[in-house]
Amino acid sequence: MNRSRTRSSPSELAMRTLLFICALTAVIFVLLITVYLILSGLPAIQEIGLFNFLFGDIWQPTSSTDPKFGILPMILTSIYGAAAAIVIGVPIGIFTAIFLAKAAPPKLAALIRPMIGLLAGIPSVVYGLVGMCVLVPCLRKWLDLPAGDSLLAAVIVLAVMILPSVISVSETALEAVPKEYEEASLALGATELETYFRVTAPAAKSGIAAAAALGTGRAIGEAMAILMVAGNVANMPSLLKSVRFLTTGIAIEMNYAAPGSLQRQALFSIGLVLFLFIMLINILLSIVLKADKGDNL
Repeated sequence: MNRSRTRSSPSELAMRTLLFICALTAVIFVLLITVYLILSGLPAIQEIGLFNFLFGDIWQPTSSTDPKFGILPMILTSIYGAAAAIVIGVPIGIFTAIFLAKAAPPKLAALIRPMIGLLAGIPSVVYGLVGMCVLVPCLRKWLDLPAGDSLLAAVIVLAVMILPSVISVSETALEAVPKEYEEASLALGATELETYFRVTAPAAKSGIAAAAALGTGRAIGEAMAILMVAGNVANMPSLLKSVRFLTTGIAIEMNYAAPGSLQRQALFSIGLVLFLFIMLINILLSIVLKADKGDNL
């Protein structure tokens, strides 16, 4: 038996080393961000108290007599806003992806795809500007509100913003499903729509789950557009009232929070909470994908 191994050429070894360095760089960046947020955010949590920080319902960091650092309204607003945007945006994105991947005429699909790509390339500040100048006045007029900037406006903007990511990832997953699955379904007498929704979509569920998770991360992490339409008042979440998200809380106050103050440290603590949310979403996604692979074996 020949046990000899082919030696890697210098160019191949260099390429492997480069790829390893790139992968290691990504890991190092994640570790550095994690360590920085922990070191910057823990002092405020220790001083305020974990329970008071996470479950306090009053945010008044600049009060001269009795400052309060409760972020529960912002946590609930971020969760409710992201969840509502996902409930609205993900089904629309999945249906659009099914249409583009399976049902749309080629010419129509070729026309729609660049528009979706353009939608993905629009800066978030433009979404916020359109929402502030068009959506907010419309909500104020239609719903007879004193101010149109509200959680509802933020949800609508977020739902539109996550569409490109959900559509593109879902479409890629749907197109990766083997054609034999659909041919077998059609041969058994199923209609095309039944095949798309009962065969193709379930076969691509891991990719669709990844699209939903990507949209969730975008919804939770968005700041600039929400800053312009949500009203930025740290109220408990209500659909037609002004609210403040975790991201907008950091964006609003970081500029004038004094360096080294408890307020500035609390803002880093909010960043740590956001980071933990994103980590939790990624962990749940990994569990879902592993369970799906296990079911397919």
